[in-house]
Formats: sequence, C-alpha cells, structure tokens
Amino acid sequence: MILRNFFIFLILSFFFILSPNLAFSDWRKELKELKIGLAGGENEADRLKNYECWRNYLEEQLDIPVKFYPASDVAGIIHGLLGKTLDYASVGPSAYAAMYIDDPNAVEPIITIKETDGSNGYKSAMYVRKDSNIYSIEDMKGKSVAWSDPNTTSGYLVPSFELHQRGINPSEFFSRTGFAGGHEQAIIAVLNGQYDAGATWVSGQGPVEEGYTRGVFRNMIKKGLLDMDKLRVIWLSGFIMNGPHVIRKDLPYEFKNELINHNLNLKNIDEKCFKEITFGESQGFIKVNHKDYENIVEIRNFIRNQRRR
Repeated sequence: MILRNFFIFLILSFFFILSPNLAFSDWRKELKELKIGLAGGENEADRLKNYECWRNYLEEQLDIPVKFYPASDVAGIIHGLLGKTLDYASVGPSAYAAMYIDDPNAVEPIITIKETDGSNGYKSAMYVRKDSNIYSIEDMKGKSVAWSDPNTTSGYLVPSFELHQRGINPSEFFSRTGFAGGHEQAIIAVLNGQYDAGATWVSGQGPVEEGYTRGVFRNMIKKGLLDMDKLRVIWLSGFIMNGPHVIRKDLPYEFKNELINHNLNLKNIDEKCFKEITFGESQGFIKVNHKDYENIVEIRNFIRNQRRR
C-alpha cells in the first residue's frame, strides 16, 4: 500500500511538473504566428523601424513568428481584427469602442500605459499656428479644423463630444472640417495653412515646448518633423483613458496570459524599446478590461447619433 501510494505520488508530481509545458505547447498547435496590426499616422518605413525591437522581443519570448501588418488608417486595423486577419493591435479608445459596438465578442482590451505621474490617461489637444490670432475655442468660430481620423479618440471623438457638451455644434460652428488621414498629417496640414486648427493626443504632462512627456508632438519633434515654436495649444480635453492593446477574444487563454506578461515585463527588460513603441516617458504597461472604456463606448454612440441627425 505504501509503495503504491508512493508511485501515485510520483505520477501526480510528474504530471503537475509537465502540465504547464503541455499547455505551453498546446496553444502553439493552434496559433502558428502572431499577426499585429500597426495603425497609420506616420510613413510605413518609420512604423516598421520603430516597432522592430518589439517584434524581436515577442518572437524571442513567445517562440513563434511575429509579423506586422501596417494599415493606412485606423479603419484598416478595425476591419482586420473584426475579420480575424489580425490578432492584436494597439488602438485608441474610440477604435476599441467601434469594434465593441460592432461585435462585443470580437476583441478584448488587455493592457495600457501608466503615465509618469501614476495616472492612466491622456488628453486631446487642439492646436493652431503660433502666428495666428487664435487663442481659444471661442476664437475658432468660423475657422477650419483638421480632424485626424474618424476613428481616433483625441483627434475627433472627444473634442467633438466636449464641444457638444459646451453647446457647440462643430458642423455649424466651424467653417470647414475634414479628416487628414492621421495625427501627423493633420499637424502638417495646419503648419502648411490648409486648416486653421487640428486635434491630437498628448500626455498633458511636462513642458508643452517639448511636446509634453508623451504624444504625437513629442514623437514628431524626435524625428525632426516639428518645431513646437510654430504651434500654440489652445485647448486640452478632460481625462481620457489611455488606449488599449486589444487581442482577439477567441485566441487561446494560455497564449493571451503569456503575451500579457511578456508585455508587462518589456520596460524592465528593454526600456529603450518600450519608449520607442509608446512615444515617450511613462511607468510601463498595466492591465485593463472593458469597464475602463465603457464611457468611450457611450461617447461614440452619442457622436454617431449626432452625425445621423
């Protein structure tokens, strides 16, 4: 009896030692590669270059091929995730809301950024040329605005919503609005005098002259594409939850957990790479879920109803 129990103990011990490895290999039978969508906003060569260190890191940690699929705009990422031609992407809250409204079972938010001050959010910034006579939202009456993209949170959704909350209908208040095709494109359109103002995302922390601690201004300055002496920020929105990394819900549970943990460790393992893919200074990735973005889903539904009217 004692001998038999000893053998049972050995067998059970052996099983528990191996079981993580069995789960480890099982998801690889189902998932042969990780397909990550990269949204527009900068040229494709820059996007691939900036994210290459992350691709190498994930390939090494996951031991499967990781491939990037650049899209010209956010809609391409949304369609790829909903159509299951993409597995994963970093998106804005509005893009996640669009996917959730279309199909609540398609994707789930898993991680986002924790800012340098410990907050989990950013702000929308409306900017104009510094040589203009525009200093406030009120000065924008009868002027033109370049929205970044219809699926961006800071470049369209939140500023439109907050204007409505102030009793301002953008379609009536501004002389003209248009979609520039991305955050960088909108900034360049304003600098070139094609529009009076634009909107983009910033951390809202740190000196505005340096493009704040994180955001599109700072990224463009780093690449030599922007001199902040030529722009004036005239408005900042309220707090917006940082955009999530989203993943298809139907992917293996064990794989998703492993991927989350590798990303949570990225800043400690390769801080330079982390800063490269997150556009500046922050504390690192943290976990999130759908509840963190319920207010953005409501705002997106509100703006959609306004456009239908």
